[in-house]
Amino acid sequence: MRLGYNTNGFAHHRLEDALEIIAESGYRAVALTPDVHHLPPFASSAAEIAALRRRLDGLGLTPVIETGARFVLDPRRKHRPNLLEHDPAERARRLALLTRCAAIAADLGAKTISVWSGVLPEGEHTGEAWGRLTEGVAALCRDAETHGVRVAFEPEPGMLVETLAEWERLQRGVGHPALGLTLDVGHVPCTESFGAAEAIERYAGDVINVHLDDVRGRVHDHLQIGEGELDFAAILGALARIGYVGVASVELSRHSHAAPEAARLAFRELQAKNS
Repeated sequence: MRLGYNTNGFAHHRLEDALEIIAESGYRAVALTPDVHHLPPFASSAAEIAALRRRLDGLGLTPVIETGARFVLDPRRKHRPNLLEHDPAERARRLALLTRCAAIAADLGAKTISVWSGVLPEGEHTGEAWGRLTEGVAALCRDAETHGVRVAFEPEPGMLVETLAEWERLQRGVGHPALGLTLDVGHVPCTESFGAAEAIERYAGDVINVHLDDVRGRVHDHLQIGEGELDFAAILGALARIGYVGVASVELSRHSHAAPEAARLAFRELQAKNS
């Protein structure tokens, strides 16, 4: 397993500076979120991506690509449009972003892109939205497969697919081997009746990407490691028991105001729990 940090937690840093700080803090991976100011997905040239790959290699950072940029497609609507939209053109905009991210992943040597469903748009019917999501994720999987990249789908509280049971439903509907699971350990207490360590073991054959953040009770609030109630010794132990060799990245997008110290503190806390 390689510990990483998500660049969405460095919103006020240049990407090159964020990567240096992440590596200096001890991480050996980075969850890179293409965004309006970090590797803009539709404005980054092949030369820029090639230079970034060389920099990642030089820093010893294994990348995964995250697709959760808040306003990269619409400056007024967070995470919109998504794959649930009634308008086919709107769904196509999201799919174009995701397929572009798959191509970027391949160019950077990343094996995984992480995606989610998004929130059901107002006025839309759940059943119809499920069909659109299934169709969109299947199309993404077919495209990603051509790049040698897998699609890690993340259930998230408040979105159409928020539970692990709903992720299983999507997996059955898509039926493509490129599809795997992003497991955010802080989401598990918010949506499930079992803990994060048990979730890791239950879904050992499906987990291809992991997000690390702390939580109190059932409140979805991405706390700093050690500030909530999760047992990270048990979580890291479960990842070791299943032989997980992918990236487990800290996701603290709300800590960008103190990003360098947040990254260092999270790494120290995880190292202490893993000793």
